[in-house]
Amino acid sequence: MRAMQTAATGMMAQEMNVQVISNNIANVRTTGYKRQQVHFQDLLYENFRRAGSATSDQNTQAPAGTFIGSGVKTVSTGRVMTQGNISPTEKPYDLAIRGEGFFRIRMPDGRTTYSRDGSFDLDAQGQLVTRDGYQVEPGITVPNNASSVSINAQGIVEAMVPGQTAPQQLGQIQLVRFVNKVGLESIGDNLYVETAASGQPIDGFGGGEGFGTLQQNYLEEGNVQAVTELSSLIAAQRAYEMNSKVITAADQMMSATTQMFRG
Repeated sequence: MRAMQTAATGMMAQEMNVQVISNNIANVRTTGYKRQQVHFQDLLYENFRRAGSATSDQNTQAPAGTFIGSGVKTVSTGRVMTQGNISPTEKPYDLAIRGEGFFRIRMPDGRTTYSRDGSFDLDAQGQLVTRDGYQVEPGITVPNNASSVSINAQGIVEAMVPGQTAPQQLGQIQLVRFVNKVGLESIGDNLYVETAASGQPIDGFGGGEGFGTLQQNYLEEGNVQAVTELSSLIAAQRAYEMNSKVITAADQMMSATTQMFRG
């Protein structure tokens, strides 16, 4: 029976929905995380009678057609790139982006990745790196005798060095943005890579045209709203149950029809 196959596609779609929601909930405290949202499309239709088809020899036409759908499919699990809350950390190398932009991160294999996670630190050589030791571009090294480091809203890094009355400028943290940031591909570790859908990265700095500003001693929280995700989880569960009831009802109808013909 067609209804069983159609309902099965609905159950698979809601199973995918629950997986995405569970991942959002699991990352509710992940720095810079952007929640995912599932989008669905209906499947092909079988046309028994097209709208506008002739219904008589006098050129009368059917005002509506007869179409039977075959179910649903998951078409995308795009990310919602809205701003997360900014929370203080009291750590001098933690940075939050307020507004548009991504940090540019250099991987050990030479690839360039992008992130909203600004939980940075220094490695043994004094270079600004991520928690995994990946270099923050354009490559900023803090002297080992620096007494304090400041990073302004434009990403300019300055350090107070003994023997100097004015702070020493060490460089400027670069930001990038994309025409279609939803098209970025997640590779884990709070990192993204560009794709054909995202477009080429547009370089800039904090406070520049189209870019947000940086805040030192702060981090951006994930944009997951726990109450919203739990509500979506309940709705997905109800949709899954309804599809399972359709399968049960279709099975009972098939059994009743079989017994009728046997009797």
